[in-house]
Amino acid sequence: MEKFDSIRPYNESEFADAIKRITEHKYLPTVINTVFLNTNAEEYINNMKQYKTVRDFQHGFMRDAVENILKKTSTNFTYSGIENIKSGSSNMFVSNHRDIALDAAILCYVFACNNLECLEVAIGNNLLQGDFVIDIAGVNKMFKIMRSSNAKDLYRDSVLASEYMRYVINDKKESVWIAQRNGRTKDGDDKTELGVLKMFSLGNDKPFVENFEEINITPVAISYEYEPCDFYKTMELYISSFQKYVKEPGEDLRSIITGIMQPKGQINITVTPSITREELEYCDQFEKNVKFTTLAEIMDKRIYQSYKLYKTNYIAHDMLNNANTYEEFYTKEDKEFFIGYMKQGLSKLPCANEENMKDLENIFLKIYANPVNNKL
Repeated sequence: MEKFDSIRPYNESEFADAIKRITEHKYLPTVINTVFLNTNAEEYINNMKQYKTVRDFQHGFMRDAVENILKKTSTNFTYSGIENIKSGSSNMFVSNHRDIALDAAILCYVFACNNLECLEVAIGNNLLQGDFVIDIAGVNKMFKIMRSSNAKDLYRDSVLASEYMRYVINDKKESVWIAQRNGRTKDGDDKTELGVLKMFSLGNDKPFVENFEEINITPVAISYEYEPCDFYKTMELYISSFQKYVKEPGEDLRSIITGIMQPKGQINITVTPSITREELEYCDQFEKNVKFTTLAEIMDKRIYQSYKLYKTNYIAHDMLNNANTYEEFYTKEDKEFFIGYMKQGLSKLPCANEENMKDLENIFLKIYANPVNNKL
């Protein structure tokens, strides 16, 4: 539909031209050599030229790329909950958000491995910088969420995004991935933002239960043993504690590359059961704002229950509380390694000094400890 042209991904008729631009772009060999070490970039590019459809590209190049990233940066990858996806259903997958690129990419990889259609993925327009990135996003079924600066534009763009997601789910019969909040969780305390749920509701004027039942919300939990960009997140939280944090030029790209290539230890992703009509009816008994708050709490509980907690989470929780509550989940050597990892990484931050190191350590430890608090 033409009304969605400003935000939608490429359609099949646009795919061939986009692949031609991508395969001829000067950045592609660098991307391939970064993701696939010691490989023949020219061979990969020639293979890419053979793709005829978006599905070919996602189940070919992108599946291989994510699989290779997982092999290089993860010691173990697990997933569960595929049985919660009903055959023939279209879902609004709402995920906690820890990494700019990988959260959605990993779920799409799981879908490809199970021969399921990959999702359409919501991405902030602030991340779509440059023709090469726009083309990669366009052939990867990514649609834009506009980061509007004023209330009037925000409402207009939210309505358009909501209508588009409903169009994908109800008319195209495909599923959507979107983060539970605007931007990544920096402190490890995952919370569904009410603004996201309210945006969902703008797509039509049906009553609350029918409105949300139509989009089939399915929470998704992703857990990393080592938090992507953990040291950068620590620095941002520290600076934000006493002044407005202003991103440097190119910071989003740096975070994307760091998140992808940083060692992450174990990774788990779990698709939880969808929100039921009964749960929506329970929410509907409250006044308007409480309806959304209650729905967010139900979604968050699904995610918390599905967290995979790792030794890093338990070590951080015990360190923050000066306790040995979870010492059964890690060894003395594990703790010493984690402390060394923390101190070495924090010492390299440009804002670090002897006076603020304790503050930085507390912020860092909370990133890892908060998932334990939430699961409790």
